[in-house]
Amino acid sequence: MKAVITVTGKDTVGIIAEVAGLCAKYGANIMDITQSVISEYFAMIMLADIRGLTVGFSEFADQLAALGREKHLDIHTMHEDIFNTMHHV
Repeated sequence: MKAVITVTGKDTVGIIAEVAGLCAKYGANIMDITQSVISEYFAMIMLADIRGLTVGFSEFADQLAALGREKHLDIHTMHEDIFNTMHHV
């Protein structure tokens, strides 16, 4: 099982470290990551293996969203099944 995590907002030092640290804390393994900074704006998409989560998926997604609110970022976490269903033609 995988999750797609997106992060957007104003660029600041440590965004990747904060998100990666929270993933590690809850047992999510980052498989792939891409990030870009355009002017002062940060955008990242992360693919994480969530088979080892130590909490439920909803709690994991909620913790990432809370981190986003704390850091003034928009962080969304979507289970790959939902992501695939939304993008299936």
